[in-house]
Amino acid sequence: MVLGAAALAVSASPAIAKSKKMEKCYGVSKAGQNDCSSSDGRHGCAAQSAKDGDKTEWILVPKGTCKRIVGGSLS
Repeated sequence: MVLGAAALAVSASPAIAKSKKMEKCYGVSKAGQNDCSSSDGRHGCAAQSAKDGDKTEWILVPKGTCKRIVGGSLS
């Protein structure tokens, strides 16, 4: 699973997370696999999403990847 590996690599390195080579992709994370806080303020930490595909949850993916994922959104 390429995206899963990319998300793990990003979680492990804050420098990579801030890189302009990555972007937030909403609506594609699995429950408990989000990278940080929800966009609606329900929680403020990673790994707290409650359901798969929640439109308020995001993961970091390589720039240009999100728009190619079914259900992925940049906002």
